Amino acid sequence: MKQDDGQLLSRRHSNVQRRDFVKLMGAGGLALSAASLGFASRLAAQETKTVAFWATATLDIGDKWQELAAQSGVAPEFTDNGNDLGPVIARLAAGNANDLFDVGGFQGGAEKELARQGAIIPWDLAKIPNYESVWTWAKDIPYLKLEGKQYGIPTVVNADSIIYRPDKLGKVDSYGAIFDPKLKGRVAMEDAWINSAIFAAMYLKESENKPIADPGNLSESELGLVMEFLIKHKKDGQFRTFWSGWEQGVQLVADQEVDAMTGWEPIVYEGRKRGLQVEYAAPVEGYEGWGNNTVLLRGAGDRGVSDAAHAFVNGLLGGLYGCELGQARGYLVPTDNNSAYAKAHPDQYKPEEVERLANHVKAKFAGKVYWQNARPDNFQLYEEWWQKLRNA
Repeated sequence: MKQDDGQLLSRRHSNVQRRDFVKLMGAGGLALSAASLGFASRLAAQETKTVAFWATATLDIGDKWQELAAQSGVAPEFTDNGNDLGPVIARLAAGNANDLFDVGGFQGGAEKELARQGAIIPWDLAKIPNYESVWTWAKDIPYLKLEGKQYGIPTVVNADSIIYRPDKLGKVDSYGAIFDPKLKGRVAMEDAWINSAIFAAMYLKESENKPIADPGNLSESELGLVMEFLIKHKKDGQFRTFWSGWEQGVQLVADQEVDAMTGWEPIVYEGRKRGLQVEYAAPVEGYEGWGNNTVLLRGAGDRGVSDAAHAFVNGLLGGLYGCELGQARGYLVPTDNNSAYAKAHPDQYKPEEVERLANHVKAKFAGKVYWQNARPDNFQLYEEWWQKLRNA
C-alpha cells in the first residue's frame, strides 16, 4: 500500500468513526438524560473520541458499549477478529490491520513477537489508573512485557474445557469423550491449534500416559504424536467438524449437531439462553488456562488516537465491562472493581453473582491448569501440522 493510500484510508476510517458515533448518540442510542446530554455536547466540542477495537467475538458487549462510552468518553467500534491468532498476526505484520484498527483484544502469548515486529506499541500505565486494581497474579503473566515495557494489559482470564449435553451423555469429566468412538460424528473441536492441540495433548498426557512434558509447548516429537492422533481420528470420521469463530460454535450447540465439543464457556451460557441443557466439564485432565489481553496497535499512534485508546482500556477495567462480560459470557476481568461496581449498581447487576463468578474462575485455577501458548517454541511446525490436519 502506498503512503498516500494509507493516509486516505486513515482519514476515511476517522470519518466513519465520527458518523457512527453520531448515530450512537442519536435517537435509539444512549438514554439521553441531562448528564448524558452534557456528555454528548462535551464530546462534540472535543472532536468525538472513538477507537476501533479488533477482538474475539466473545469480548463484545453489544449495546452496553454505549454505556461504557458514556463513562469513559470513548466509543468503541467492535470488529470480530475470528480468534485465530495466526491470521491476526499476519494481518498486522503484512496486511492492513494497522490501517483499520486501534486496539487489539488477542489471546496472550504473541505480544513479544508483535512488539519486535513493530506492530504494537507500549502502553503508558500512568494513563490507565484502573490498572492498579488488576490482580497481582494477572499482572505477573510473563508475556505481557518486553524489555521492561508493558505491551499487554490482562483484560480477561478464564480456563476452558468441554461443552456437553448432559441430557444426552450424563456427566462428562474427561476429554476422552471427544475421542470416544461411541460419539463418532457427534463431537467437534475448534479449527485452531492454539486450543485443540493443547486439549489433545492434555488428554494424551494425563489419561493415556504419553510422554508429554508441557501440553502448551510441545517439542517436535510430542507435536507429531498429538497431531497424528488427531489426524487419525479425523480420518476415522470422529469429528462432526472443526468449528471456527463464535457464531459457528454457538450454532453447533443451538442446532444440536453435536453432543460434546471442546470450546469456550460462553457457548454454554448462550445455549442455556436458548433453552438447551448444556454444561461445562471439569475434566480430570485439567483446564486450559488463558488470558485475553488488550494491545495498542501501531496505527493508533500513527493516527493520534493513543490517548483515546488508553482511556478506553481504562474503562474496560472500571467494573461495568467486567460485570457485563461476566453476566453475558461467564468471563472474568481480573479486578475487584467488578464487585465494587455491582454493589454500586444493584439494579443492574447482582453483587452475589459477580462474586460467585470470581470464585468460580479462581477455583479453576486452584486445580490443574495448563496454560495456552499463542506462540510456542515450535509454532511454525504447529502451523504445518495443522494444515496437514485440515487436508486429511
